[in-house]
Amino acid sequence: MKIAVDAMGGDYAPTEVVKGVEMARDLHPDMEFLLFGPKDQVEPLVANTERITLVHTEQVIEMGEEPVKAIKAKKDSSMVKAAEAVHNGEADAFLSGGNTGALLAAGLFIVGRIKGIERPALTTTLPMVEGPNDKFVMLDVGANADSRAFHLYQYAFMGAYYADAVLGIQKPRVGLLNNGTEADKGDKLHKAVHELLAANHDLNFIGNVESRELLNGAADVVVTDGFTGNAALKSTEGTALTMLNLIKRSIINGGLKDKLGAYLLKDTFNDINTKLDYSKYGGAVLIGVKAPVVKMHGSSKATTVRNTLGQIHTMVKSNTVGKIVDYFNTHADAMKAIKQEAKNN
Repeated sequence: MKIAVDAMGGDYAPTEVVKGVEMARDLHPDMEFLLFGPKDQVEPLVANTERITLVHTEQVIEMGEEPVKAIKAKKDSSMVKAAEAVHNGEADAFLSGGNTGALLAAGLFIVGRIKGIERPALTTTLPMVEGPNDKFVMLDVGANADSRAFHLYQYAFMGAYYADAVLGIQKPRVGLLNNGTEADKGDKLHKAVHELLAANHDLNFIGNVESRELLNGAADVVVTDGFTGNAALKSTEGTALTMLNLIKRSIINGGLKDKLGAYLLKDTFNDINTKLDYSKYGGAVLIGVKAPVVKMHGSSKATTVRNTLGQIHTMVKSNTVGKIVDYFNTHADAMKAIKQEAKNN
């Protein structure tokens, strides 16, 4: 499999991106890489060119640029060229740690939306502290701020296929993020989504879930709109980081007993830190487009790059996108009927 990588995407690019690519190359003998970026900046960093091809580009899309305008104006940027490689069949997947909006635009307008899917969704994997599995997926976490009931209905199917194919969770439990667990909770949108999901027996729909229970195993697939999902994601990340920093500061500012206790609990703290480290699961996937398009965090270091490429390896090998395409092709008429029903309601 061949992966197109935006070597200039991220706070520590291209150095950490190249390191991560080489780590993934050594780990996965069936992977090849197309590295896109200015050759004078990228080439000196590559220690071994085995299964790595450098593709020179003159431009780079910066973090602060307006996404769609940047995609249109910078045709010779590392991000655009990497996306075009996937569109042209020269690569099987596309990875970047750069401008999130630009990556979403490149995925939608260059790689292309799967027929039958109205809105691709940004999907992330998070740790499950308690419950039957050690992780779960949540979508949408930022691709679409405004969503309709039918969009969330489709998210549920895409999320379920992803959880099965990539995380190995058979018959994943699908939950709708809401402000209460009762079926009649929420606004008009969430009530409509709940009704649609509850009526479909292809899904293992377990009903509404609350944000406070996400890390405690509430569901294997959490469905939400992009605005709410992004807010919930950042709140969860922020709370975890704040608690870890609070414990660290308390130990540093404490006395000898505190420091001794911390030393004795060192392994425990390391386990907690590892458990809450969502970066080990890879990047956020734009699911609903014709090939894997993955956004890793802008601050990603080499290990996260390697992990994200491992995630892509699993997606390509398990044919996640192909399975989604097959399902939506097979159920095209049913989807049209449900879309009309959602519109009428």
